[in-house]
Amino acid sequence: MKTVILAGGRGTRLAEETHAVPKPMVRIGERPILWHIMQHYAAYGYADFVVALGYKGFVIKEYFANQLMHSCDMSVDLSTGSVEYLSRMKVDWKVTLIDTGADSMTGGRIKRLSHILDERFLLTYGDGLSDVPIDKVVAHHESVGALATVTAVHPPPRFGSLGLADGLVEDFREKPRDSHDWINGGYFVVEPEVLDLIEGDAMPFEQAPLTELAAQGRLGAYQHDGFWMPMDTIRERDELNKIWESGQAPWVR
Repeated sequence: MKTVILAGGRGTRLAEETHAVPKPMVRIGERPILWHIMQHYAAYGYADFVVALGYKGFVIKEYFANQLMHSCDMSVDLSTGSVEYLSRMKVDWKVTLIDTGADSMTGGRIKRLSHILDERFLLTYGDGLSDVPIDKVVAHHESVGALATVTAVHPPPRFGSLGLADGLVEDFREKPRDSHDWINGGYFVVEPEVLDLIEGDAMPFEQAPLTELAAQGRLGAYQHDGFWMPMDTIRERDELNKIWESGQAPWVR
């Protein structure tokens, strides 16, 4: 199966970074968050990627076009201009990079990929990390006979809480999480018939198409209680980097 990654948004809440690069190219450690997402899928055997480009898509194209140069030992003959690579990359991914419009919504970007999505495909966003077990999402999709399946996750806690008693603060508590709430965490499995529900560039995938599937009883939900965190703000970028630097990043398999 192909894995489609939506990587065309502007990331305005990360303007400190995204004035120069698209959001999926913001780095966690030494690699863009896009790389971390791809590494997670590849760990489950899904290494045929289609990246839907938009805002500053050329930055993503240049990154992958120059991977050999950045990652491998090389020999350059300056008299002829020939280049010989002396080592091989450790990854064997296939990465297809397609411009899906500067202002297309998520549904529109997927629709523009219709010509290469003629069978079941995986789909996710290029700005969040999780330890979701991709194989179990696919198995759930098959077991419920859905046309599309979304991974449902708990919203990330944003604030800690205070323990209060008699007008005094007793302690500071970890960020609470409401285990009753579920939100769209991405990590979809999608059948090609779903593309017929997308009308054009201006349609968000998360609205009319998914609403219609839910009404038909054809939208599956894999409930994931593990790690999931988006990168919508500078604070979240910094927190993801802190997790990465700890050496215990949950999304690494």
